[in-house]
Amino acid sequence: MAVRHLYVARHGAADPFGEVTDAGLRQMELLAERLAALPVDAVWHSPLPRAVRSAAVIGEHLPGVPVRQAAELIDHVPHVPDDPPPGWAGFFDGFDPAEAAEGARLAGALLDRFARPAETETHEVLVTHGYQVAWLVRHAMGAPPDRWLGLSCGNASLTAIGHYGSGRPSLVLYNDMGHLPPDLRWTGFGPGARP
Repeated sequence: MAVRHLYVARHGAADPFGEVTDAGLRQMELLAERLAALPVDAVWHSPLPRAVRSAAVIGEHLPGVPVRQAAELIDHVPHVPDDPPPGWAGFFDGFDPAEAAEGARLAGALLDRFARPAETETHEVLVTHGYQVAWLVRHAMGAPPDRWLGLSCGNASLTAIGHYGSGRPSLVLYNDMGHLPPDLRWTGFGPGARP
């Protein structure tokens, strides 16, 4: 087995209707310029419009690299904790067992498809959503399922994970926004002081 290099990105900033904004498009152009320096084999994206558009921008900067949809990258709640932290209790209020089971199924499918070594060395970009980035990071760290709750990421931030043949995954980079100017960083987060 060879290394599967995953470059996981949250879609660009979007409006309340899920359409990528002008700022989000600029974020994705800057991310694409950064990714263009890598030997990318494929770009995969969620079926939701904000991820589709964001992946298309990346694809424009990576001539010849296929850009394809992966249903496993859809935005969903990957795990409903039995006892949510106080700040999250209202968020999970009303999740029924069937919804929680479907989220767990989708989370498992995401890991089965992407969180494993490849047969040959590959470099894949995943354009997805904040919860899916958190779930992949949680898995790479070997953290308990509830840990995804505290792993937020900004729009167009970059996370890199390496999956090796016999070892644990390696979290190389998390929520890196170094390619974005200060005015385009930290979108997708609530208000607050940022470093």
